[in-house]
Formats: sequence, C-alpha cells, structure tokens
Amino acid sequence: MIESTKVTELKGIGDKSGKLMASLGIETVRDLLFHYPRAYERFEDPVAIGDLEEGKIQTIKAYITGKVQSTRGKSVQITTTFFEDETGRLKAVWFRMPYMKNCLKRGEEIILRGYVAMRGNQLVMEQGKIYTPQEYEKLQGYLLPVYHTTKGLSNNLISKGIRQVIDGMTLREDSLPGEIRKKYSLCEINYALRGIHFPLNVEEYYQARKRLVFNEFLDFILSLKELKIEGEKWENEYPVCDFTESEELKKNLPFSLTNAQEKVWNEIKADLASQKPMSRLVQGDVGSGKTILAVLGLISVAAQGFQGAMMAPTEVLARQHYGSIVKLLEEYHLPYQVVLLTGSLTEAKKREAYERIEKREASIIIGTHALIQEKVIYDSLALVITDEQHRFGVKQRESFANKGKVPHILVMSATPIPRTLAIILYGDLDISVVDELPKNRLPIKNCVVGVNYRKTAYRFMMEEVKKGRQCYVICPMVEESEGMEAENVLDYAKTLKDAMGSDFSIDFLHGKMKQKEKDEKMEGFVENKTNILVSTTVIEVGIDVPNATVILIENAERFGLAQLHQLRGRVGRGEHQSYCIFMTPSKSSATKERLEILNNTNDGFKIASEDLRLRGPGDLFGIRQSGLLNFKLGDVFQDSDLLKMAKEVSETLELKSNITIDRGLL
Repeated sequence: MIESTKVTELKGIGDKSGKLMASLGIETVRDLLFHYPRAYERFEDPVAIGDLEEGKIQTIKAYITGKVQSTRGKSVQITTTFFEDETGRLKAVWFRMPYMKNCLKRGEEIILRGYVAMRGNQLVMEQGKIYTPQEYEKLQGYLLPVYHTTKGLSNNLISKGIRQVIDGMTLREDSLPGEIRKKYSLCEINYALRGIHFPLNVEEYYQARKRLVFNEFLDFILSLKELKIEGEKWENEYPVCDFTESEELKKNLPFSLTNAQEKVWNEIKADLASQKPMSRLVQGDVGSGKTILAVLGLISVAAQGFQGAMMAPTEVLARQHYGSIVKLLEEYHLPYQVVLLTGSLTEAKKREAYERIEKREASIIIGTHALIQEKVIYDSLALVITDEQHRFGVKQRESFANKGKVPHILVMSATPIPRTLAIILYGDLDISVVDELPKNRLPIKNCVVGVNYRKTAYRFMMEEVKKGRQCYVICPMVEESEGMEAENVLDYAKTLKDAMGSDFSIDFLHGKMKQKEKDEKMEGFVENKTNILVSTTVIEVGIDVPNATVILIENAERFGLAQLHQLRGRVGRGEHQSYCIFMTPSKSSATKERLEILNNTNDGFKIASEDLRLRGPGDLFGIRQSGLLNFKLGDVFQDSDLLKMAKEVSETLELKSNITIDRGLL
C-alpha cells in the first residue's frame, strides 16, 4: 500500500469519515499510520465490588439484582440498575443508551467494565460495557489502542483503518543501521509500527514506543545540527555597538532589573555586537521578566537605524505586546514607530503595514506568523524575537536572508527544563537562564483536592468574581469522547452556568475553534466581559490577564507537571493574591506524590527536576509530562534517557562517514 494513498480509498472510510479524519490532520495512509494511540485499554482481572476505586476504569463479575429502570433527566435518558457480589452492591448508570434495558436481565451473572465515579456518597459505574465471561476471557492480556477522535468518528473506525494499512503495507527498509539497533537494543521499524498500534503485550508496546521515540529525537537532533552548521556560515551584518538609549530606558523604569535579568541582558548585548548573528534562547520561569529584555533588544536595534520584529503565539498577545510597547515609547519620549501585523487585519490594513515596513517607517514590528509571509518585505530586519512555539528553522532564516540579510534570533521560553536536556534540545542556540523572580510578585497559593471539593471551589470563584476578579477553569477535553472519562469544555461550561446562575458571565474556549473565534473569546476575557473562562490548554501560552486570580484545573492527574506549572502561570500576574486549585478524582499515591510537588513549590526549575525524577518508561495511559516541542510520542522528561541516546547516536553518525540515514524513513 502506497503511503500517499488517500484514506478515503480504504475500505469502510467514505467521504464523511474522510472529512472528520481530515479535521484531525489525517488525509493520507501515512498520516493514519502515524496517528499513534493516546492510550491503551487493558482488560485486567475483574475486581470485587468492595475493592473498586474511584476515578478508574475497572471490571466486575456480578449478578444483576436490581430492577432495570429507564428515566428521562433534564435533557438525557438515563438507564440504571444494581449489581451485587459477595462483597457489596453497586449502582450502574448509562446515559443516552435506552437500548441497554433490553440487554440486562435480573438474576443474570455478567461481566461489566466501566468508569467508577463517586456520585453523592456512593460509587457508581458509568457507561459500562457488558461481556459474557467467555468473551472477556478472550480479551484478557490484550492492549486495545485508544485514539484521539472527534464527534462522529469512532475509535473502532480508526483502529480498523490502521489495521488495513498495516496488513496491506509493503515492508519499509529500516534506515537505521543494524549495528546501531543492536548496540542500543532498538527494534526494527516495521515491528515498531505494528507494535505501537496493536501490541500483543506490554513488553512489545515498550519496545515499539522506544524505537519510535528514538526516531523522533534523532530526526530532531539531526535537524538542529543542520541549523548549527548553516548558522556558522553567517556573519553579523547588523552589529549593534551603542546601547546608550536602551541603558537610559533601563535606568528610568519604575523597577530595577533583577541580577538574573542584568546577566542575561549583558549576554544579549554581547551577541548583538559580536561577529556572528545572535542565536540565543532566554529560558525563564513564568513571570521572571523576559519580555522587558525583549523590549530592550528591540529598542537597541531601532536606535541603530535597524528594524526589530517580535512574534507572538496568538493575536491577542500580539495586540497586548503592541499596546504596551507603544505606551512605553510614548511615556519615555522615544521616537520609534511600531506597526502591528496579524492575520485578522483587513487587506487594506495589511497593505498599509507592508508599506510602512518596506519603507522603514516602522522600526518595531509586532505580530503573529503573518510576520514571515512572502508579502512582507523588510528594509533592514536586524532582530527577530520569538517564543518556543515558533522555533525558527533554517528555512525561515533563509527566507529573511533572501529578502535582505540574516537577522539576530532571540527565542523566549517559559518552560524550565534541566540544563542537561536544554543543551540537547536547543543545540543550535546559546542558552541564558533568568532564574530569579521580581521581588514584588506574590507567590500563588496552591491546593490539591478531590472532586468532592468542587462546590466549595465554585463558591470561592464566585466570591473572587464579586471582588471584580476573573477565573479560569481548565478541562483536558473539548467534548465528550469515546473511551476517555474526563471533564470536557462544552459540557462543563453548561454545568457551570447552571451551578452559578445568570449573574456570572461564563464562556468557553478550545483549540478546534477558528482563530478569529478564539481571538474574540480571549479578547472578551482580557477586557473583563467574561468572568470565568472554561478552556482546554490552549490558554497555556498567549494570554496575559493580570486581573485573573483563580485557576481551577480539572483532572489534574491527566497533565504533566511542566504543563500544569505553565497553566498555573496564567494567574499571579497582577497585584492581587492568586490561587491554583488542582482537582483530581484519583486516589492513587503516585498521583498524590506528583501533584504535591506543585502544591509545595512555585519554582519551575525545581518542578522540572522532580518531573525528571518521576519519569516512567512510557505511560500506557497517555499522560505526557510536557508538550514541549510537540513530539508525537516522545516526552523530554519521561524519555530523557532516549534523548541522550539519540544525541550519542547523532555524534556516532558524524564520526562514521560511511553511515547515512534516510531521514524520510525516520
């Protein structure tokens, strides 16, 4: 089977399913093959009713002892009955599944598998699947893949499609030499692709995952090496030797830079004046004051007669940066013009911005990815400041070089990671660390609580809103999804409105929205038109609301520590005391240990080190420790050993010129 084949040519996938798959980025057979499972369903031995644990998918073997009832709730039909074994009695509930009434017979012994939740003061099994003892025995020991889906697209259809692809696929030639595979105990690539989707056991899954994560890391590191080699060819065509104006501004600011900020600023100045163009990462915890360093850099190149550009991950943040820089320049009587360039501007406004940039009427350009569109022609772009979401590759640098000369690159990162890993991950960049917070910041108050605290949390949020403050609620999912029990944005927003009433303005936000709609929702929150914003992790970067003082993170056990710390950084940005509530249904000691780290410290670098200490060999249930750099499978904390291994192999490849790797097959 050819990997460029459209998925709609597969048996059982029509135009409707093809469109739904396309919304997940799956258009070809290759896309489907690399749509890895996010988790696996394991069919373990049934447990006694008395041993069930809240917050887990579990299995019981019991008798139906209650009457099977079907009633209509507010907007949904509910089917209920009771099961018993020698250790206790359990209520089972099905929503929107009235046909279950015909599948359940009082007095029958069956196996039931479902999500165990605490409702009121009793455990309830929700949306349970029924099996005969014989059916369940056949499934025991297997790992069934659970994929990211969307409404209208079943897990089963994706699974069947991938099995078709794997069964009909011509074997790939493994581009990794056998001697390297043997030395590092890496399985063959075809075995890995089958094993990641349909592992026969846990060991096969681990072997498959290890190889595919290694591939991701090796490809990434080789790309960085190319960037580094390319960067060494360039000369600094925009030397900045006079920093009088930026130093004067620094002196007049209403606050003093911390020692860490001063150290990093001196490193930036040295780069701008050196013989090679700057390629520097400024790594600093949330709220450590990286933005003022960026502004000082922009003013330094503007004072030299050059242009500087700052690229933000969202339009809302770009507009915030634009407004604050314009205000700063006016306040300190600095003569530089600033232009805003984003995708949502009208064509007329864009043309006006292009003209001002090309004629150097604007010295400072603030925007989104629109800054690197072909239509933008810079007169003398000396400095590009971006964040880790917009890592500048060699192609972007070349596109600027083709328009003129090669600019300095400054990358900002709020993801604190141990230096040993940072050196590998940012191998093309010099690294600076802002490891000190401004003295006027109030530390965020944290708490880790169970779901029985939810009503109390709601009351607390309502009190904060009455004081004029705002709140976030974070959910792991956009909408209800087959095979995953967790809070979702769409249902949660409705529930919250019902719980709080019409006096509170509640809105929701998620990554599947169009950019314009996302920006409108974020703008509404920035302007305090929305009291409480229910969102996925889309707000992890790109929104700065000093008035927000509470963030409630539902299903906190489903996020990595680094990501939870990033989310927490959305509050505590103003003068008011801020709070973070980590809520979890899980009672496991491992979850408690992880979340207590966040409860006890706001230090991102300490959290990163603990994250590394607690890493596992690959989590079957899809909990990523971080979303750093958007690897499909790899996680820089959890898989740090594989990252180091890939680094070692990349150096071996450099030394042995007879070994070549087809990167397209990695």
